[in-house]
Amino acid sequence: MIGIVGIVIIFAMVFGGYLLAGGKLGIIIKALPFEMMMICGAAVGAFAIGNDMASIKHTLKDVGKIFKGPKWKPADYRDLLCLLFEMIRVARQNPLELESHIEAPADSAIFGRYPKITADSTAVELICDTLRAASMNYDDPHQVEEVLEKRLEAHMHHAMHSSHALQTVADGLPALGIVAAVLGVIKTMGSIDQPPEILGKMIGGALVGTFLGVFLAYGFVGPFAVRVRAVTEEDAHFYHLIREVLVANLHNHPPTICIEVGRQNTPGAMRPSFSELEEALKATKQEAA
Repeated sequence: MIGIVGIVIIFAMVFGGYLLAGGKLGIIIKALPFEMMMICGAAVGAFAIGNDMASIKHTLKDVGKIFKGPKWKPADYRDLLCLLFEMIRVARQNPLELESHIEAPADSAIFGRYPKITADSTAVELICDTLRAASMNYDDPHQVEEVLEKRLEAHMHHAMHSSHALQTVADGLPALGIVAAVLGVIKTMGSIDQPPEILGKMIGGALVGTFLGVFLAYGFVGPFAVRVRAVTEEDAHFYHLIREVLVANLHNHPPTICIEVGRQNTPGAMRPSFSELEEALKATKQEAA
């Protein structure tokens, strides 16, 4: 919602100020289709040259983050802590039972209680792979933490590609606007024998290209890239939380302490209160019983 409000403010302030200053939209509207074709068409072409099909699809999908915001909500962080609590408790009490959960999470009764988390392959793989490694005696907390950190860095590098791709487009748009403007000047120079009022409109139309390049770069695509990066970084906290809890488990802390470590490492806006989490854990124990 806030993204839509921002777009409305941009248009209202830029074009509203232009009209209040005595500007006329006629020249802009007349030149707009051709300038947009040159600038946006060249930007799309350059984007296609610089990215493979998988990256293009990934970027287009991530554009939705601008308006949807982070994937993981406060309730999801609470559910994750409850899920990890159940998994750790099973790992401590019955390692053989744990195997059925981590080898087939889609069929697991524990994972089944948290469908949104189960649908996320990254979260499920982090949990299952780490618990599986611990069951095979690969349980040195420092080594496991290092491995998880590298894995999360690789995931983050991939997730940030959309932001980098959008920022590259934003950086190129002003130059593409200049290209369109130069073509407009070339067109104008070919009509140098026309009256001044006609030449003035043609020059004005040419300058629309420069305006559009800068306007699109700093008013839209650049902020889009920043927003995608911010949402991606915020969602990454969800996976870092998994690391913190499971590493605490390898230090042989009691399950409740492991979960409290996770709660303390949850971002403030998403962090459940101690009493809220305690109630959720009690409900989890009752369901498991």
